[in-house]
Amino acid sequence: MTNDQGVKSPSFPQPVYPRFSGKWVMVTGAGTGFGSTLAQRAAAEGADVVIHYNSSESGAQRTAGIVESFGRKAIIVQADLKHWDQTREMCAKVWDLTGALDVLINNVGDIATDQMSWRDITEEVVDRVLAVDIKGTMAMIHENGERMLKRGRGAIVNIASTVVVRGSPRAPQYAAGKYGILGLTKSYAAAFAPTVRVNAFGPGFMETESTLAREDWNNGRRERVLSQTPMGRIPPPEELAAAALWLATDDASHMTGNFIMCDGGYSMIGA
Repeated sequence: MTNDQGVKSPSFPQPVYPRFSGKWVMVTGAGTGFGSTLAQRAAAEGADVVIHYNSSESGAQRTAGIVESFGRKAIIVQADLKHWDQTREMCAKVWDLTGALDVLINNVGDIATDQMSWRDITEEVVDRVLAVDIKGTMAMIHENGERMLKRGRGAIVNIASTVVVRGSPRAPQYAAGKYGILGLTKSYAAAFAPTVRVNAFGPGFMETESTLAREDWNNGRRERVLSQTPMGRIPPPEELAAAALWLATDDASHMTGNFIMCDGGYSMIGA
């Protein structure tokens, strides 16, 4: 499918059902990578989508074009989630524009892509990663969850990582940030129950643009990961998006405070 601007919609690997028909879904970091795919998948399943970005405005515009190619509404908003005041202002704007959010997908995370070893850690990198992954996620949950509670319903999905199982000798601060997301998920799930559900999703390795551009990925790491993945392949983000969004559907209505992984068995004990 192609929209009026010639933007081609992605082909998802499974039949797409309208699980989000009539709902507003917001995805942070939706200008690139997994966030963009999540936004596109939500639109394919009937959602109108709020697309957040920090620096990738062109990517956000591209995502919006694909969302609209599915016949859905797209709203683009910008904020640096390291700053709570920016986040608060953005959330107020989103709720004014949409009337109400039904689903929030906290996808934004800083994985210190350029860092190849724990020896390269600097205080600046630690501060940045933790500010994005923990503080930014917390601010988004807090600001939107409070509004969802007043409305009487909502679902939040925090994108974590399989790094919480395996750790990260390359970037320990990244593992710390994702562990923090699990703490936020469980804490707010208890605080918001039974009105608003909060869960976490841990994707395994995906072949996104950023992954494919990494130095270590192109110098042996891909082959090592592949050899340790029982499913025998490293999927594109399209293959994981439906599983992540499932946590926000009515099919998962009795799930809150949970963490599920989708990694082809990479984190399986004994794999």
